[in-house]
Amino acid sequence: MIAPAPAPVPDLSIDAIDRRLAAACDRGALQPIRTEQTLLHDRGLPFVVKWIARDALAGHRHKPARSPHHNPFLPPEDALTFGALGPTHLVLLNKYPVMPRHLLVVTRAFEPQTAAITDADFAALGTIIAAHGGLGFYNAGERAGASQDHKHLQWIPDLPPLAQQLATLPLGDDSPFGFRHAFAALPEVIWAGSESGGALGRCYRALLARVGFDPEASELPPYNLLMTRAWMWLIPRRAERWQNMSINALGFAGSLFVKSREQLPALAEARPLALLNAVAEPV
Repeated sequence: MIAPAPAPVPDLSIDAIDRRLAAACDRGALQPIRTEQTLLHDRGLPFVVKWIARDALAGHRHKPARSPHHNPFLPPEDALTFGALGPTHLVLLNKYPVMPRHLLVVTRAFEPQTAAITDADFAALGTIIAAHGGLGFYNAGERAGASQDHKHLQWIPDLPPLAQQLATLPLGDDSPFGFRHAFAALPEVIWAGSESGGALGRCYRALLARVGFDPEASELPPYNLLMTRAWMWLIPRRAERWQNMSINALGFAGSLFVKSREQLPALAEARPLALLNAVAEPV
């Protein structure tokens, strides 16, 4: 029997993403959250803080209340779906984006968000990062900021401000961060061949071991993973929220979100690094 030909890799050029964004908006499938923002600095490190624009609040459609068993990825909405990334993953638009061109890489079959990231997961996400750079990230479980139980990795094309500087910061004993983490530089050669998933998976498992997690465990404690073409960073988590503010992997990249401008003074007074230290595990 002749094996079926693999599905073609969908067109994920910026033009193709923008065409699907426009079509999904026209059909009402995409519901972007329009925001305003400001820039804060803490110990010289930049953080963008966003909130829902005041004139957009009246027209903003909040996420509908659903059963805790609802799975938006089985199946995903056709208008949001680009197609297959390999035999085990799909790539689609985030339905409620705060950032433009926000993509999700989801497993075709259900896997829990607390499961370890596999080489196949990395190969799928790596296809996008190899082509376009940007930031890939993973929220491992609810305490790490995940909003869905079905395994999904995420990508945005533009690096938030702290992520732009991360490779230049001291990350050893003199790190500006008071939380446990593990960081690794990624050699450019990883992206040159067809085995990037395996190479990224080996790096990831080394980072898990460095923070004391079992790399062979089927499910893992909560953590955030961030990845660019240049580096991979893993941060164990102890809490999802600071006060009423949920923090996911993007917080550690320098992008924080509050629901309204009225929450900004409390955040500014506490300072962004204190928020990250409050939700990550202490050194």
